[in-house]
Amino acid sequence: MAKVKKIPMRTCVVTKEVLPKKSLVRVAATKEGLVSVDLNGKAPGRGAYLKLSKEVINLAKKNKALDKKLEVVVPDAIYDELLTLANES
Repeated sequence: MAKVKKIPMRTCVVTKEVLPKKSLVRVAATKEGLVSVDLNGKAPGRGAYLKLSKEVINLAKKNKALDKKLEVVVPDAIYDELLTLANES
């Protein structure tokens, strides 16, 4: 009997949808307050997952969902980077 591989699921901090980890992008924040877009999902620190869509990213920026989840102030440059990624996908 073939072993069924479990798909890691994560929750989007804005939509609260539970989606496969691969379909979300992780934003990580270190204890020092450095925030980065973590494409490999391996960066140290606290992570928050977002759906890669312009609407979700803009909503996250507006309601400060990432700031609350990561307990840091997320710079606008991070949102710009996320929007660039959303446009590419």
